[in-house]
Amino acid sequence: MLKKANESATNQDLELVKSIAKESRTETLARLHTSSDGLTSEQAVRNREEYGANTITSNKHNSKLHFLTEAFITPFSLVLIVLAFLSLCTDYIFVPAGEKDLTTVIIMLTMVFISGITNFIQNIRSSNAVDSLLKMVSITTDIIRDGKDQEIDTSEVVVGDVIRLAAGDMVPADMRLLTSKDLFCSSSSLNGESNPVEKIATKKPKIGADRDYLDYPNILYEGTTIVSGSGLGVVFATGERTMFGKLAHDISNQDVKNTAFDVGIKNVSKLLIIMTAIIAPLVFIINGLTKGDWVNALIFSIATAVGLTPEMLPVIVTTNLVKGSIEMSKKGTIVKKMNSIQNFGSADILCTDKTGTLTQDKVVLERHYDLNLHENSHILELGYLNSYYQTGMKNLIDKAIIEAAGDELDINEIQRDYNKIDEIPFDFSRRRMSVVVENSDLEHGEHLLVTKGASEEMMAVATKIEVDGQILPLTPERKQKVMEKVNEMNSDGLRVIMLGYKRNPAPVGEFSVKDEEDLILCGFLAFLDPPKESAKAALAKLKEDGITVKILTGDNEAVTRTIGLQVGLNVDTVYSGADLEGKKPDELAKMVEECNIFVKLSPEDKTKIINLLKQNGHTVGYMGDGINDAPAMKAADVSISVDTAVDIAKESADIILLHKDMNVLETGVRIGRKVFGNTTKYIKITLSSNFGNILSILVASSFLPFLPMLPLQLLVLDLLYGTSCLSLPFDEMSDDYLKEPRIWSTKKLPKFMFYFGPTSSVFDILTFGLLYFIICPYLVGGSFNAISPSQKIAFIALFHTGWFIESLWTQEMVIHALRDRCLPFIKQHATTTVVLSTFGAGIIGTLIPFSSLAGKLGFGKMPLSFMWIILGILILYILLTTLVKHFYLKDEKFLI
Repeated sequence: MLKKANESATNQDLELVKSIAKESRTETLARLHTSSDGLTSEQAVRNREEYGANTITSNKHNSKLHFLTEAFITPFSLVLIVLAFLSLCTDYIFVPAGEKDLTTVIIMLTMVFISGITNFIQNIRSSNAVDSLLKMVSITTDIIRDGKDQEIDTSEVVVGDVIRLAAGDMVPADMRLLTSKDLFCSSSSLNGESNPVEKIATKKPKIGADRDYLDYPNILYEGTTIVSGSGLGVVFATGERTMFGKLAHDISNQDVKNTAFDVGIKNVSKLLIIMTAIIAPLVFIINGLTKGDWVNALIFSIATAVGLTPEMLPVIVTTNLVKGSIEMSKKGTIVKKMNSIQNFGSADILCTDKTGTLTQDKVVLERHYDLNLHENSHILELGYLNSYYQTGMKNLIDKAIIEAAGDELDINEIQRDYNKIDEIPFDFSRRRMSVVVENSDLEHGEHLLVTKGASEEMMAVATKIEVDGQILPLTPERKQKVMEKVNEMNSDGLRVIMLGYKRNPAPVGEFSVKDEEDLILCGFLAFLDPPKESAKAALAKLKEDGITVKILTGDNEAVTRTIGLQVGLNVDTVYSGADLEGKKPDELAKMVEECNIFVKLSPEDKTKIINLLKQNGHTVGYMGDGINDAPAMKAADVSISVDTAVDIAKESADIILLHKDMNVLETGVRIGRKVFGNTTKYIKITLSSNFGNILSILVASSFLPFLPMLPLQLLVLDLLYGTSCLSLPFDEMSDDYLKEPRIWSTKKLPKFMFYFGPTSSVFDILTFGLLYFIICPYLVGGSFNAISPSQKIAFIALFHTGWFIESLWTQEMVIHALRDRCLPFIKQHATTTVVLSTFGAGIIGTLIPFSSLAGKLGFGKMPLSFMWIILGILILYILLTTLVKHFYLKDEKFLI
């Protein structure tokens, strides 16, 4: 990463970073024409005009030119353009002047135009929808503007702004620290290092460390995250001029995950192009050999290739995503990354922390006990000192302690008596945090280190206990008795943290994790975070929807097991982070399947579990809202957060809930499944329909003495069918479909095609027989071989008309027949939009042979009584398809 940074950053910008890092804060403020009180609004406007907006663009981002190019340069459009060029050669360039005809070329290019423009419009809608939705969950920063603190969107930050930083914040621009207090920062987005490093405003880079500018102690870079502590910084670079901006093409955290559905769409595209490459030459050879007209055979094979090309696929996928995202937003679910909707719908495992998701997110301090389980105000006082004076992100536990102390103690007196000296911030490996305070009144300025943390972690660094005013050694027997009391409270659903202290721990300014040893344990703080009333019902709904919920928490087993029982989860098996260590891959794969509650996990443990579940073939969602959740969110197939989450969690999320409620999540999952289902519906129906057309064309080409349909007619047929399919994103899915996650796979596609493609071919061949042997001879006055050349022209025109109408109606009806496993129009029916679209296309196609376009397109005058035959064929077709569905579903669980 450092090498890439050196390659990307300009010498001018690097020199600026080096200069600012080495100068005093006063010099930096003077250089940037600002002060510690920040800019005025007028100065901010001028600086934005001079230095630019605080936004980063990349080559993949969303200009209209990019969308236009992307809309037209698709595999299917390229195939159509190539075919249009071939048709231009055969119909216009290499034919005599009197026979030149551009109609076929125009229709092909019209199809490309309709597909491309529709796709372009939907991509623009998609981009606009994402932008408008993201405004609802925009990340803000605490800025000093016009002499007062304000929360503004990070995009509004300009050079010279002074920004307050606290735990959980993402650094919005490149900054020089002005002040800092125990400020620890994670720079993994820039240098890949996962361990937080301390940043100190008063510390300058070492001499000779110019190349290590990413590690300068007094510089913060955009995209890094504040883990603990607090600080004040002044912005010296924004947008493209930041280090993150220079590295955006390589390490942008906005990269879209390549979902299984995306891979599946690409595989379908390859399959169709391969089919076209095989079938089109075969049609050309068969028609050339049987008819002897190689030019017309080539034109017809080109039209056949066009008919096999689902040019509306990109449009339908995009339309589905846009419609789904808008629908989800109305239900309180904001989609940040469009292609995550399919993963949201196909997720079969949801991993989540319990706090706030399953519980009420309102922690109450129930008890503050000494080690004999007696209420003790001194224990609450020590807890207050620790929580009040720590500068990291105050979580629910800290807030509960401060609130309880405010009710029971004279906190003004405590603040007068104690001054903060230093702190040792919390991290997820120690699971402890400490403050060092000085008692200004008693004990002549005694220093006191107060530590709170998880029970096992506190036991690991304690050597003594305080009981009834006596300091006693922490023997194994006493340790066991203390842990029994902790387990007893845990079993009552109370979350317990322990308090310890040490007097005069070390010289001022030199405190570190090493000082958290030889502690004296003195008491317990027990908290209640009751489950939400809606949690049990919401989990039951998710279970009905085929989603297994797994709790991944840093809390201990007893508390988590109690909460799990209260909300209806299986708590028979519980594993901790320690249980995962040293296990073989096959053991781990089994452990993550059999267990739904994992406790005492580090962020790395959570990520490990998610990756194991993905390796086992699951689509995994992760719901988190804290700093420690970010790595797991990035590892999950779909990451979910809430609008009240810390910045890094919202930045990592694919989907954001406006309400921290499992019911909102369950509603979003069902919408995601509908989007997935409607897209899959188009793919499966079109593939089977195209495969049926291939069989029909091959059969007809083999025995008919003329082309079964003119190339131009075949193109019109494909245009009408493709346009009617644009209504599919507005269809509904059955409740049965929405109750189970669907994992996208192309393995079932060939079987689906081989079952339902020949079904439509049966009726195409029946129509061929009726037209060739009965209807056309009856209307023309004899069999094809016994009539005059002029009668043969009429015969062929009538045949083309009959098959055109039958083929169009069967293609439209296949949408209704295969959209659901039940009998269409009786036990299941599409939405009004789909019904109007499909029947409208069928009626328009039926009227064309009776219109002024008939002669131009080569249609004959078919009597209206022929429509009764079409009606009979359609009824038989629907009944046969329903029967085939019955046999197909004997071995398959799902139809779509």
